[in-house]
Amino acid sequence: MTTLPIGLVPRGLTREQAAEYCGCETVDAFDNWRRRGIVPGPIPGTQRWDRKAIDRALDRRSGLFNDAAPSIDEWLAENAR
Repeated sequence: MTTLPIGLVPRGLTREQAAEYCGCETVDAFDNWRRRGIVPGPIPGTQRWDRKAIDRALDRRSGLFNDAAPSIDEWLAENAR
């Protein structure tokens, strides 16, 4: 049950919600997308996926959004210590 107004999608999604949001028929298919870098992993330190990060990743992957800035996952990989 949610207390959010009708039609308002939460920004932090569970794994199952993120899979459904992406249109994956199964969570395993979503996990496959994660492994292949199609969608980002969860927000660091959580088990929640950022809906906007998913949108950005899918926009970039489908050619709708193309910028020189790295994704958060790319930035973290390049700047990990």
